[in-house]
Amino acid sequence: MIPHQFQRLAPNEQRSRADSFYEEMNRRRSVRFFSDEPVPRHLIEQAIRTASTAPSGAHRQPWRFVVTGDPALKRQIREAAEEEERINYEGGRLPEHWREALEPLGTDWRKPFLETVPWVIVMFEERFGVDPDGSKRHNFYVKESCGIAAGIFIAALHHMGLATLTHTPSPMAFLTTLLGRPGNERPFCMFPVGYPAEDCVVPDLRRKGLDEVMVEV
Repeated sequence: MIPHQFQRLAPNEQRSRADSFYEEMNRRRSVRFFSDEPVPRHLIEQAIRTASTAPSGAHRQPWRFVVTGDPALKRQIREAAEEEERINYEGGRLPEHWREALEPLGTDWRKPFLETVPWVIVMFEERFGVDPDGSKRHNFYVKESCGIAAGIFIAALHHMGLATLTHTPSPMAFLTTLLGRPGNERPFCMFPVGYPAEDCVVPDLRRKGLDEVMVEV
């Protein structure tokens, strides 16, 4: 154990930070129209470092961020993702009520942004660890840990002026094959990362108010 380095803030500074961070994050939107403008690798690395500050079960940190900017690989990812999504949208794999819920968002099986963006990052959940001697090491609260890290990752990207989308083509096993990941890892979420296109549009959505998401007892 080591001493905790906690910075105690004055009440007015706490309120100022709380209000400004909320305003910043409230401007965050998921983007499906990206520019091909390059994004420095350093920003991606820092976003992943920031995500990895997330708490995790028994501090196992059961996540792997697989990063690619290779055009050929991004094309393969797009083609495989579109094939799965085409079956979802047009092949009857998505139930009617799900397609109705997605309709206001204007989504379909086409995912050209997977080639347009400079970076595609796939977060894998590590179902169990593997020790140097090949034995399995149990991981705890894997999905919960990865979900928290993914949220911090998204916040970090937005804070540094980048845009992303949480993309989960289902099923996602093709990502394990294309990215050469071991059997103890499973795709959790795919993040195209870049700058929004100049003509980018997003759905006109309303977020739930505080009284709809908070209950005091």
